[in-house]
Amino acid sequence: MSPRMGVDLSAILKVAVEIADTKGMDEVTLALVAKKLHIRTPSLYNHINGLKDLRKKLAIYGMEQFYNTLAHATIGLAEDDAVRSLVGVYVAFARTHPGLYEATLLAPDPSDIEVQRSGSKIVDIVIRVLKAYGLEGEAALHATRGLRSILHGFVSLEQKGGFGLPLDIDVSLNFIIDTFLTGIHALEYQ
Repeated sequence: MSPRMGVDLSAILKVAVEIADTKGMDEVTLALVAKKLHIRTPSLYNHINGLKDLRKKLAIYGMEQFYNTLAHATIGLAEDDAVRSLVGVYVAFARTHPGLYEATLLAPDPSDIEVQRSGSKIVDIVIRVLKAYGLEGEAALHATRGLRSILHGFVSLEQKGGFGLPLDIDVSLNFIIDTFLTGIHALEYQ
């Protein structure tokens, strides 16, 4: 069967992102994607090899979008300005694209070369930002893990409604990042 005009991998991913962002990753199914594209489910197999492949492609697409967002936000910035900009776009990405953000965490096979390549680009940009503090090697990786844990934990709690107190959550985020940066400045790697 030949591919339907106007339906390509890009269109499929666009619909999958829309579903993920509005309904959650669990709702990204071949049947729903096909329905939204006004095609029969088997027609998707002209572009993907099933749901697992769609989720992998969605994860890679999400990581590429996430990387581009982070890279653009940190160009020309250093130290605290770069970290704060990175934090801002990280949280904004997760708020704007909650499903796509989730897809970046649910890569079907983390040992997959394509998935690793896309994920490592994100890690590399954070390491480059933290390098300005004199962090290298394992220290840079530990700091990267720490920052990612802070941001992912914050985003996850926010998405699940975990911040019920009547306080501005962005003020809380800034407080947390100020604390993180104070710790980074106190390290003796510089």
